[in-house]
Amino acid sequence: MNRYPTWKYIVIVLALLLGLIYALPNLFGEVPALQIASGKVTVKLDDSMASRVGDILGKAGIANEGLSFDAGQSPSVHIRFASTDAQYKAKDALEKALNPDATDPVYVVALNLVSATPLWLQKVHALPMYLGLDLRGGVHFLMQVDMKSALTKRLDSLVGDARTLLRDKNIRHAGIARLGDGAQGRIEIRFRDQQTMDQARPVLADGLPDLVLNTQTDSSDTDAPYKIVGTIQPLAVRSIQENALKQNITTLHNRVNQLGTSEPVIQQQGLDRIIVQLPGVQDTARAKDIIGRTATLEVRLVDDSAESAAALSQGTVPFGLERYIERGRSALLVKKDVIFTGDSLTNAQASFSSQDQQPIVALTVDAKGARAMRDVTRENIGKRMAILLFEKGKGEVITAPVIRSELGANFQISGAMTPVEANDVALLLRSGSLAAPMDIIEERTIGPSLGADNIRRGLLSTVYGFAAISVFMVIYYLLFGLVSVISLASNLLFLFALLSVAQTTLTLPGIAAIALALGMAIDANVLINERIREELRNGATPQAAIATGYERAFSTILDSNITTLIAGLALLAFGSGAIRGFAVVHCLGILTSIFSSVFVSRGIINLIYGGKKKLSSVSIGQIWKPGTETKSVKPGKV
Repeated sequence: MNRYPTWKYIVIVLALLLGLIYALPNLFGEVPALQIASGKVTVKLDDSMASRVGDILGKAGIANEGLSFDAGQSPSVHIRFASTDAQYKAKDALEKALNPDATDPVYVVALNLVSATPLWLQKVHALPMYLGLDLRGGVHFLMQVDMKSALTKRLDSLVGDARTLLRDKNIRHAGIARLGDGAQGRIEIRFRDQQTMDQARPVLADGLPDLVLNTQTDSSDTDAPYKIVGTIQPLAVRSIQENALKQNITTLHNRVNQLGTSEPVIQQQGLDRIIVQLPGVQDTARAKDIIGRTATLEVRLVDDSAESAAALSQGTVPFGLERYIERGRSALLVKKDVIFTGDSLTNAQASFSSQDQQPIVALTVDAKGARAMRDVTRENIGKRMAILLFEKGKGEVITAPVIRSELGANFQISGAMTPVEANDVALLLRSGSLAAPMDIIEERTIGPSLGADNIRRGLLSTVYGFAAISVFMVIYYLLFGLVSVISLASNLLFLFALLSVAQTTLTLPGIAAIALALGMAIDANVLINERIREELRNGATPQAAIATGYERAFSTILDSNITTLIAGLALLAFGSGAIRGFAVVHCLGILTSIFSSVFVSRGIINLIYGGKKKLSSVSIGQIWKPGTETKSVKPGKV
């Protein structure tokens, strides 16, 4: 009656074993380390950097405790050391080897702390949970994106597009202007007669699908009384705002690499705000400088003439040219004349050529950029065109493709690129600068000592709560109470393992959710134990009481946990920041509590009592029937 099949015990043992393995890394703490990240958005790290770093440290005679490559959203190399002395010596050696030009560092070598998890655990991807800003210390920014500027910038671009469309169709107008800013802004195109206005409207409607066009007359303007007024469609407004947020978040991800921080949190909050959390960073001024800086994009012609090549080989730069390094390749001489800047670039997407299916990057520019591209490329077919990215006055060539034909508003970049490299180039071109200005409206700095104190207090509260619950359960329910405590401990084990596997960032609200999960998990065991007591009072045999108690309590446990899970999912769906952190731990705690309180608990009880054919009593605390004095019934006896 109360025996589990072998496969269920195997499942329990495997779950406990896996839970122990994946929860174990959280016990090892952190050790001194170095983090190497890209110092420029045009330089991408790969796993070959780990080998290079190992060679540099080997030649310098500096021992390390482990070296790993993290291929996450912000790729980086982590090197662990046994002491801070070795950490500082390694930092000096790597700085000299990786950044020979100290004035223009290519890589960021930052002091850091990483988990001391043994390598055998890392090989099975057993890693500790991340610690949030409130537990580790660092910098928190809440940034407001200026959507009004993003929409105004788009209106200015549409003004140029409208002017180009009408000129190409030989339609004369009396003036095009932008009036107002942001979502309230509009474009006015004036005409001297209605016939010309009627001729222009279908041209503008086809070429500017983002605009809602209306015709009006203005009797006060005798020279040009007819006009077309264009406003941005609501769907286009939302699209512009969403793209501005996405591009700003991508740009911020590229920039925080230079701060040398691990596990940065950069996420959208609401419709026009971005949260930036940098754990471990204490230099607020430097963080603000890097996050708020601007990057610009320029397109110029490359001078590949024999005279320029000879000058380049001799280390000289002729008049009218500038020397830049092409990404991953050699130096180039580029003309100073700028074809267009990043302000004219409206989109960049990786794709494949329809002819030979080779990776390409498709670019789209506004009317001003298109006109410049047509004029320059028409006269320079067969020559190379360089795309440069400038940051803090220093430029680098991202790519330098050959001009195959006359180009306009839409053109492609091709060359020796893999699909991954094409995606990277498209990303760099899109995220070279912020799509819209941002203002820091909230700023917080949390010291590492405060974070350590938060961890200590959070752990103490959890330990004391667990101890108090354990004492009560053992006193009140005796052996069944001890089994409940064991299932509660397994619940915590499963919860920590899931949080570690999911690489969840643990925050103070998350610790509060763990404490809440303790109470909810023990509540399920109380329901089971009381149900078994009730069956015993009604005269059921101990074996029947155990079976009936678990079966009938399960539906109650499931109903109560499902309703609580619904509330947790609502917090997860509609909450943000700390609320989402609480909701994640809360929902996972509900799932693990159901498994541990029902499945694990009954497995232990079945091991203890299931093999006894003639069971006369169970150790479940004081049992009495209504109207019977307590002293006449022995504890745990039926």
